[in-house]
Amino acid sequence: MFRFAHPEFLFLLLIIPLLVIIFVLATIKKRQNLIKFGNLDLLTELMPNVSSFRPKLKFTLQTIVILLIIVVLAQPQFGTRLQTEKRKGIEVMLALDVSNSMMAQDVQPNRLEKSKQIIAKLIDDMNNDKVGMAVFAGDAYIQLPITVDYVSAKMFLQNISPTIVPRQGTAIGSAIDLCIRSFGEKSETGRAIILITDGENHEDDAAGAAKLAHEKGINVFVVGIGRPEGAPIPIDGTMSFRKDAQGNVVVSKLNEEMCKNIASAGGGVYVRADNTNNAYKIISTEISKLAKSEIETQVFSDFNEQFQSFAFLALFLLIAEFLIFDRKNKRLSKLRIFDLKEKITK
Repeated sequence: MFRFAHPEFLFLLLIIPLLVIIFVLATIKKRQNLIKFGNLDLLTELMPNVSSFRPKLKFTLQTIVILLIIVVLAQPQFGTRLQTEKRKGIEVMLALDVSNSMMAQDVQPNRLEKSKQIIAKLIDDMNNDKVGMAVFAGDAYIQLPITVDYVSAKMFLQNISPTIVPRQGTAIGSAIDLCIRSFGEKSETGRAIILITDGENHEDDAAGAAKLAHEKGINVFVVGIGRPEGAPIPIDGTMSFRKDAQGNVVVSKLNEEMCKNIASAGGGVYVRADNTNNAYKIISTEISKLAKSEIETQVFSDFNEQFQSFAFLALFLLIAEFLIFDRKNKRLSKLRIFDLKEKITK
Protein backbone atom coordinates (compact mmCIF):
# COMPACT_ATOMS: atom_id res chain seq x y z
CA MET A 1 0.00 0.00 0.00
CA PHE A 2 1.37 3.41 -1.01
CA ARG A 3 0.52 6.72 0.59
CA PHE A 4 1.81 10.24 1.26
CA ALA A 5 2.07 11.10 4.95
CA HIS A 6 1.60 14.82 4.14
CA PRO A 7 -0.25 15.01 0.78
CA GLU A 8 -1.01 18.71 1.33
CA PHE A 9 2.54 19.53 0.18
CA LEU A 10 1.71 18.18 -3.30
CA PHE A 11 -0.16 21.43 -3.96
CA LEU A 12 3.29 23.01 -4.28
CA LEU A 13 3.62 21.20 -7.63
CA LEU A 14 1.54 24.07 -9.04
CA ILE A 15 4.72 26.15 -8.79
CA ILE A 16 6.40 24.16 -11.58
CA PRO A 17 4.15 25.29 -14.49
CA LEU A 18 4.60 28.87 -13.25
CA LEU A 19 8.41 28.50 -13.31
CA VAL A 20 8.28 27.08 -16.84
CA ILE A 21 6.22 30.04 -18.04
CA ILE A 22 8.64 32.51 -16.40
CA PHE A 23 11.65 30.75 -17.97
CA VAL A 24 10.11 30.73 -21.46
CA LEU A 25 9.21 34.42 -21.21
CA ALA A 26 12.71 35.28 -19.95
CA THR A 27 14.29 33.34 -22.85
CA ILE A 28 12.11 35.17 -25.39
CA LYS A 29 12.94 38.53 -23.80
CA LYS A 30 16.68 37.73 -23.88
CA ARG A 31 16.48 36.80 -27.56
CA GLN A 32 14.61 40.05 -28.36
CA ASN A 33 17.32 42.08 -26.58
CA LEU A 34 20.05 40.36 -28.63
CA ILE A 35 18.21 41.12 -31.88
CA LYS A 36 18.39 44.82 -30.99
CA PHE A 37 22.21 44.61 -31.11
CA GLY A 38 22.37 43.05 -34.57
CA ASN A 39 22.29 39.84 -36.55
CA LEU A 40 22.04 36.78 -34.30
CA ASP A 41 24.34 34.63 -36.45
CA LEU A 42 27.02 37.30 -36.34
CA LEU A 43 26.62 37.78 -32.58
CA THR A 44 26.95 34.04 -32.10
CA GLU A 45 30.31 34.09 -33.88
CA LEU A 46 31.43 36.96 -31.65
CA MET A 47 30.43 35.03 -28.50
CA PRO A 48 31.82 31.53 -29.08
CA ASN A 49 31.76 30.60 -25.40
CA VAL A 50 28.07 31.41 -24.90
CA SER A 51 25.87 28.32 -24.88
CA SER A 52 22.16 28.33 -25.68
CA PHE A 53 21.75 24.70 -24.53
CA ARG A 54 23.29 24.88 -21.07
CA PRO A 55 20.82 27.34 -19.50
CA LYS A 56 17.97 25.11 -20.65
CA LEU A 57 19.69 22.05 -19.19
CA LYS A 58 20.34 23.85 -15.89
CA PHE A 59 16.71 24.99 -15.70
CA THR A 60 15.48 21.44 -16.40
CA LEU A 61 17.68 20.07 -13.61
CA GLN A 62 16.53 22.81 -11.22
CA THR A 63 12.88 22.04 -11.99
CA ILE A 64 13.38 18.32 -11.38
CA VAL A 65 15.13 19.10 -8.08
CA ILE A 66 12.18 21.25 -6.96
CA LEU A 67 9.77 18.46 -7.92
CA LEU A 68 11.77 15.91 -5.92
CA ILE A 69 11.97 18.21 -2.89
CA ILE A 70 8.17 18.59 -2.95
CA VAL A 71 7.82 14.79 -3.07
CA VAL A 72 10.22 14.52 -0.10
CA LEU A 73 8.12 17.03 1.86
CA ALA A 74 4.98 15.00 1.08
CA GLN A 75 6.78 12.01 2.66
CA PRO A 76 6.02 8.99 0.44
CA GLN A 77 5.52 5.75 2.34
CA PHE A 78 4.93 2.09 1.49
CA GLY A 79 3.09 -0.37 3.73
CA THR A 80 5.36 -3.36 3.93
CA ARG A 81 2.99 -6.05 5.11
CA LEU A 82 -0.30 -7.07 6.64
CA GLN A 83 0.32 -7.59 10.32
CA THR A 84 -1.91 -9.54 12.66
CA GLU A 85 -2.64 -7.49 15.77
CA LYS A 86 -4.21 -8.67 18.98
CA ARG A 87 -6.61 -6.31 20.68
CA LYS A 88 -8.95 -6.66 23.62
CA GLY A 89 -12.52 -6.12 22.57
CA ILE A 90 -15.84 -7.67 21.59
CA GLU A 91 -17.50 -8.61 18.31
CA VAL A 92 -20.78 -7.00 17.30
CA MET A 93 -23.06 -7.64 14.33
CA LEU A 94 -25.60 -4.92 13.55
CA ALA A 95 -28.78 -6.17 11.85
CA LEU A 96 -30.82 -3.32 10.38
CA ASP A 97 -34.37 -3.58 9.10
CA VAL A 98 -34.69 -1.78 5.72
CA SER A 99 -38.28 -2.69 4.88
CA ASN A 100 -40.58 0.05 3.55
CA SER A 101 -42.24 0.39 6.96
CA MET A 102 -38.94 1.82 8.27
CA MET A 103 -39.71 5.02 6.34
CA ALA A 104 -42.60 5.85 8.73
CA GLN A 105 -42.03 9.14 10.54
CA ASP A 106 -43.30 8.44 14.06
CA VAL A 107 -39.68 9.09 15.12
CA GLN A 108 -37.70 11.86 13.50
CA PRO A 109 -36.61 12.16 10.77
CA ASN A 110 -37.93 8.63 10.11
CA ARG A 111 -37.39 5.14 11.54
CA LEU A 112 -34.54 4.22 9.18
CA GLU A 113 -32.60 7.46 9.61
CA LYS A 114 -33.03 7.29 13.39
CA SER A 115 -31.68 3.71 13.28
CA LYS A 116 -28.65 4.86 11.29
CA GLN A 117 -28.00 7.61 13.84
CA ILE A 118 -28.04 5.05 16.67
CA ILE A 119 -25.65 2.77 14.77
CA ALA A 120 -23.28 5.66 14.01
CA LYS A 121 -23.11 6.54 17.72
CA LEU A 122 -22.47 2.91 18.67
CA ILE A 123 -19.61 2.72 16.15
CA ASP A 124 -18.13 5.96 17.50
CA ASP A 125 -18.03 4.40 20.97
CA MET A 126 -16.14 1.32 19.80
CA ASN A 127 -12.47 0.91 20.60
CA ASN A 128 -10.61 -2.23 19.51
CA ASP A 129 -13.97 -3.96 18.92
CA LYS A 130 -14.99 -5.69 15.71
CA VAL A 131 -18.18 -4.67 13.96
CA GLY A 132 -20.15 -6.05 11.03
CA MET A 133 -23.42 -5.09 9.42
CA ALA A 134 -26.35 -6.95 7.88
CA VAL A 135 -29.51 -5.55 6.30
CA PHE A 136 -32.80 -7.32 5.86
CA ALA A 137 -36.33 -6.99 4.58
CA GLY A 138 -37.82 -10.04 2.84
CA ASP A 139 -34.26 -11.41 2.58
CA ALA A 140 -31.11 -10.80 4.62
CA TYR A 141 -27.72 -9.73 3.23
CA ILE A 142 -24.30 -8.96 4.67
CA GLN A 143 -23.60 -5.29 4.07
CA LEU A 144 -20.19 -5.29 5.79
CA PRO A 145 -18.18 -8.33 6.98
CA ILE A 146 -17.00 -8.12 10.56
CA THR A 147 -14.03 -5.73 10.76
CA VAL A 148 -12.22 -3.07 12.80
CA ASP A 149 -12.48 -0.59 9.93
CA TYR A 150 -14.93 1.84 11.49
CA VAL A 151 -14.53 4.36 8.65
CA SER A 152 -15.78 1.80 6.12
CA ALA A 153 -18.60 0.82 8.47
CA LYS A 154 -19.91 4.38 8.61
CA MET A 155 -19.44 4.78 4.86
CA PHE A 156 -21.56 1.68 4.16
CA LEU A 157 -24.11 2.92 6.68
CA GLN A 158 -24.68 6.13 4.73
CA ASN A 159 -25.69 4.22 1.59
CA ILE A 160 -28.35 2.03 3.24
CA SER A 161 -31.91 2.48 1.98
CA PRO A 162 -34.97 0.23 1.42
CA THR A 163 -33.99 -0.18 -2.25
CA ILE A 164 -30.89 -2.28 -1.48
CA VAL A 165 -33.06 -5.32 -0.65
CA PRO A 166 -35.31 -6.18 -3.62
CA ARG A 167 -37.91 -8.32 -1.79
CA GLN A 168 -39.98 -6.66 0.89
CA GLY A 169 -40.97 -8.27 4.18
CA THR A 170 -39.35 -8.66 7.62
CA ALA A 171 -37.19 -11.79 7.72
CA ILE A 172 -35.78 -11.24 11.20
CA GLY A 173 -34.95 -14.92 11.78
CA SER A 174 -32.93 -15.07 8.55
CA ALA A 175 -31.05 -11.92 9.57
CA ILE A 176 -30.14 -13.41 12.96
CA ASP A 177 -29.01 -16.69 11.32
CA LEU A 178 -26.84 -14.73 8.88
CA CYS A 179 -25.26 -12.77 11.75
CA ILE A 180 -24.51 -15.99 13.64
CA ARG A 181 -22.62 -17.37 10.64
CA SER A 182 -20.69 -14.11 10.28
CA PHE A 183 -18.94 -14.58 13.62
CA GLY A 184 -17.04 -17.65 12.48
CA GLU A 185 -15.54 -20.06 14.98
CA LYS A 186 -16.61 -20.07 18.60
CA SER A 187 -14.37 -18.11 20.96
CA GLU A 188 -14.33 -16.62 24.45
CA THR A 189 -14.80 -13.13 23.02
CA GLY A 190 -18.02 -11.38 24.00
CA ARG A 191 -20.36 -11.42 21.01
CA ALA A 192 -23.59 -9.59 20.38
CA ILE A 193 -26.20 -9.07 17.69
CA ILE A 194 -27.93 -5.71 17.82
CA LEU A 195 -31.22 -6.01 15.97
CA ILE A 196 -32.90 -2.74 14.97
CA THR A 197 -36.42 -3.17 13.62
CA ASP A 198 -40.06 -2.16 13.91
CA GLY A 199 -40.91 -5.87 14.06
CA GLU A 200 -43.86 -5.57 11.71
CA ASN A 201 -45.01 -8.53 9.60
CA HIS A 202 -42.13 -10.81 10.59
CA GLU A 203 -42.11 -13.93 8.46
CA ASP A 204 -40.08 -16.57 10.31
CA ASP A 205 -39.13 -17.94 13.72
CA ALA A 206 -37.19 -14.93 14.95
CA ALA A 207 -37.35 -15.98 18.61
CA GLY A 208 -36.04 -19.45 17.71
CA ALA A 209 -33.11 -17.92 15.84
CA ALA A 210 -32.37 -15.66 18.82
CA LYS A 211 -32.43 -18.67 21.16
CA LEU A 212 -29.95 -20.49 18.90
CA ALA A 213 -27.67 -17.46 18.98
CA HIS A 214 -27.80 -17.37 22.77
CA GLU A 215 -26.90 -21.07 22.93
CA LYS A 216 -23.82 -20.26 20.86
CA GLY A 217 -22.76 -17.58 23.34
CA ILE A 218 -24.14 -14.64 21.35
CA ASN A 219 -26.42 -12.12 23.07
CA VAL A 220 -29.22 -10.62 21.01
CA PHE A 221 -30.22 -7.04 21.84
CA VAL A 222 -33.27 -5.50 20.19
CA VAL A 223 -33.96 -1.84 19.49
CA GLY A 224 -37.61 -1.24 18.59
CA ILE A 225 -38.05 1.66 16.18
CA GLY A 226 -41.40 3.43 16.03
CA ARG A 227 -44.49 3.79 18.19
CA PRO A 228 -47.12 1.18 19.11
CA GLU A 229 -49.86 3.47 17.76
CA GLY A 230 -48.03 3.53 14.43
CA ALA A 231 -47.75 5.96 11.53
CA PRO A 232 -48.44 5.95 7.76
CA ILE A 233 -45.63 5.08 5.34
CA PRO A 234 -44.80 7.92 2.92
CA ILE A 235 -44.12 7.15 -0.74
CA ASP A 236 -40.71 8.54 -1.65
CA GLY A 237 -40.87 11.60 -3.91
CA THR A 238 -44.60 12.17 -3.38
CA MET A 239 -46.99 13.60 -0.81
CA SER A 240 -48.93 10.33 -0.67
CA PHE A 241 -48.84 7.34 1.67
CA ARG A 242 -48.83 3.61 0.96
CA LYS A 243 -52.24 1.98 0.75
CA ASP A 244 -53.55 -1.58 0.95
CA ALA A 245 -55.53 -3.44 -1.72
CA GLN A 246 -58.74 -1.79 -0.55
CA GLY A 247 -57.27 1.68 -0.91
CA ASN A 248 -56.85 2.33 2.82
CA VAL A 249 -53.76 4.08 4.10
CA VAL A 250 -51.41 1.54 5.71
CA VAL A 251 -50.48 2.35 9.30
CA SER A 252 -47.24 0.69 10.38
CA LYS A 253 -47.09 -0.12 14.11
CA LEU A 254 -44.17 -1.13 16.28
CA ASN A 255 -44.58 -4.77 17.38
CA GLU A 256 -43.14 -4.44 20.87
CA GLU A 257 -44.30 -7.84 22.08
CA MET A 258 -42.40 -9.63 19.33
CA CYS A 259 -39.29 -7.50 19.92
CA LYS A 260 -39.35 -8.32 23.64
CA ASN A 261 -39.70 -12.03 22.92
CA ILE A 262 -36.65 -11.97 20.62
CA ALA A 263 -34.54 -10.12 23.20
CA SER A 264 -35.64 -12.50 25.96
CA ALA A 265 -34.85 -15.60 23.87
CA GLY A 266 -31.49 -14.10 22.89
CA GLY A 267 -30.36 -13.31 26.43
CA GLY A 268 -30.31 -9.59 25.72
CA VAL A 269 -32.46 -6.58 26.47
CA TYR A 270 -35.14 -4.72 24.55
CA VAL A 271 -35.34 -0.95 24.35
CA ARG A 272 -37.63 1.27 22.35
CA ALA A 273 -36.04 4.13 20.42
CA ASP A 274 -37.71 7.53 20.54
CA ASN A 275 -36.55 11.02 19.66
CA THR A 276 -33.99 11.02 22.50
CA ASN A 277 -30.68 9.16 22.78
CA ASN A 278 -31.88 6.85 25.56
CA ALA A 279 -31.93 3.73 23.36
CA TYR A 280 -28.35 4.25 22.23
CA LYS A 281 -27.15 4.85 25.79
CA ILE A 282 -28.85 1.71 27.14
CA ILE A 283 -27.54 -0.56 24.37
CA SER A 284 -24.05 0.95 24.63
CA THR A 285 -24.04 0.28 28.39
CA GLU A 286 -25.26 -3.29 27.94
CA ILE A 287 -22.69 -4.31 25.31
CA SER A 288 -19.92 -2.74 27.40
CA LYS A 289 -20.67 -5.40 30.03
CA LEU A 290 -19.73 -8.20 27.64
CA ALA A 291 -16.47 -10.00 28.28
CA LYS A 292 -13.58 -8.48 26.38
CA SER A 293 -10.83 -10.81 25.22
CA GLU A 294 -8.02 -10.79 22.71
CA ILE A 295 -9.25 -10.70 19.13
CA GLU A 296 -7.03 -10.87 16.09
CA THR A 297 -7.24 -8.50 13.17
CA GLN A 298 -5.06 -7.85 10.13
CA VAL A 299 -3.93 -4.30 9.45
CA PHE A 300 -1.31 -2.68 7.23
CA SER A 301 1.61 -1.77 9.43
CA ASP A 302 5.15 -0.45 9.35
CA PHE A 303 4.82 2.14 6.63
CA ASN A 304 8.42 2.48 5.47
CA GLU A 305 9.68 5.95 4.66
CA GLN A 306 10.67 6.19 1.00
CA PHE A 307 11.70 9.86 0.84
CA GLN A 308 15.42 9.05 1.16
CA SER A 309 15.80 7.88 -2.44
CA PHE A 310 14.06 11.04 -3.70
CA ALA A 311 16.28 13.20 -1.46
CA PHE A 312 19.51 11.54 -2.70
CA LEU A 313 18.43 11.94 -6.32
CA ALA A 314 17.62 15.61 -5.71
CA LEU A 315 21.05 16.15 -4.11
CA PHE A 316 22.82 14.43 -7.02
CA LEU A 317 21.00 16.55 -9.62
CA LEU A 318 21.64 19.71 -7.60
CA ILE A 319 25.40 19.00 -7.59
CA ALA A 320 25.28 18.23 -11.31
CA GLU A 321 23.47 21.51 -11.96
CA PHE A 322 26.07 23.39 -9.88
CA LEU A 323 28.93 21.92 -11.93
CA ILE A 324 27.35 22.94 -15.23
CA PHE A 325 28.31 26.52 -16.18
CA ASP A 326 26.29 28.82 -18.37
CA ARG A 327 29.32 29.35 -20.65
CA LYS A 328 31.32 26.74 -22.51
CA ASN A 329 34.65 25.64 -21.04
CA LYS A 330 37.42 27.05 -23.25
CA ARG A 331 39.72 24.06 -22.84
CA LEU A 332 36.99 21.47 -23.34
CA SER A 333 35.60 23.32 -26.36
CA LYS A 334 39.03 23.15 -28.05
CA LEU A 335 39.15 19.40 -27.53
CA ARG A 336 38.34 17.61 -30.77
CA ILE A 337 37.28 14.13 -29.74
CA PHE A 338 36.91 12.88 -33.31
CA ASP A 339 40.31 14.25 -34.33
CA LEU A 340 41.94 12.40 -31.40
CA LYS A 341 40.15 9.20 -32.38
CA GLU A 342 41.39 9.52 -35.97
CA LYS A 343 45.03 9.96 -34.81
CA ILE A 344 44.81 6.92 -32.55
CA THR A 345 43.53 4.74 -35.40
CA LYS A 346 46.39 5.85 -37.60
